Amino acid sequence: MGSERPDAAKQIIINVRARGRLVMPETAGPNGKIPRMKKLVILISGRGSNMEAVVRACARDGWPAEVAAVISNRPGAAGLAFAASHGIATALVDHRGFDSRDSFDAALAAEIDRFEPDLVVLAGFMRILTQAFVARYEGRMLNIHPSLLPSFKGVHTHQQALDAGVAVHGATVHFVTPELDSGAIVAQAAVPVVAGDDADALAARVLAAEHVLYPRVVRWFVQEQVRLVDGRAVLAPGCARWLFADATDISTGEGV
Repeated sequence: MGSERPDAAKQIIINVRARGRLVMPETAGPNGKIPRMKKLVILISGRGSNMEAVVRACARDGWPAEVAAVISNRPGAAGLAFAASHGIATALVDHRGFDSRDSFDAALAAEIDRFEPDLVVLAGFMRILTQAFVARYEGRMLNIHPSLLPSFKGVHTHQQALDAGVAVHGATVHFVTPELDSGAIVAQAAVPVVAGDDADALAARVLAAEHVLYPRVVRWFVQEQVRLVDGRAVLAPGCARWLFADATDISTGEGV
């Protein structure tokens, strides 16, 4: 006998821990109105270290967004425990309980929409999304990829970079499209390859740059400084599309 397929109706599990969370008073804007805090939903499949970076950024004074929920397609994803410990709603939509990508994506979208997010943030979410799902969140769904796109799409990007002999590697934040790792590029972080690098050493430096780059782009989005227009990312003046790192440090040019 094969393993039993989990009942799809039981795959959506919600856990909310809002009690004890500190709510800061909001400040009225120039028009006298209190601006609405923008809401994020973050999708993960594992630890979600970029999710952690965004959560920590949102905790800073004056940040214009809050993480409404963290959702995973894998039970036991370490990032769910991190989110719950920070008073953030968590949900599991286990892809193994669905007979097709379409049915999984429909259930995932229904769970996302419960939180009415302004932006959906993919942070190590290891699922290829259907065209209908991507269209539902067109222009308000971001992903970060560990390479300087369009180079080195897919997986094992750090080894791909080493095998190609490039001098500079990095990470890219882009809008999500149905074609994998092909959406409009918003911003990139450049990380040099140094003598003696292996994939793990290079990955660690790229990841450190990702943790600066991704919160920055999320902030731009919720402040309406970046938008998708005719398939291209349009940024407000002053938004630096590049972040540069040397072998040991990250030069950001601005805070996240």
